[in-house]
Amino acid sequence: MPYTYKYPRPSVTADTVVIAKGEEPQVLLVQRGNEPFKGCWAFPGGFMNMDETTEQCAVRELEEETSLKVNEVRQIGAYSKLDRDPRGRTITVAYLAIVDAPVAVKGQDDAAKAAWFPLSALPPLAFDHSDIIQDVARLIPETLSSR
Repeated sequence: MPYTYKYPRPSVTADTVVIAKGEEPQVLLVQRGNEPFKGCWAFPGGFMNMDETTEQCAVRELEEETSLKVNEVRQIGAYSKLDRDPRGRTITVAYLAIVDAPVAVKGQDDAAKAAWFPLSALPPLAFDHSDIIQDVARLIPETLSSR
């Protein structure tokens, strides 16, 4: 008999912030193809499957949405504002991946487009992704110099 949990359970997602090193670091974003925030830019990410970790989810969603494969991601943090996702209570775990230079990407799965943007010229971001990029900006000097 399956266990019945009497408390509400939030959804869990994972997002990956991919930074391309260079004189002007760039970040990989996807244009959302579906609501909520259809047409807005966001980090590649999505809902965690029951048989994977958040790290595995982040790597899988990145590849599904952009065709970019990475082997290593570093956890940035967990984001749990009550209203961060209009679909319901959702907690995301954000990860950081560093690549040497922007590589060819394409929007696929539920991403209409994928593109690289200079960190200094980002479009408005969906969900609470502006909070996540602020945390990443604090990590960038340390992260880029350690590679």
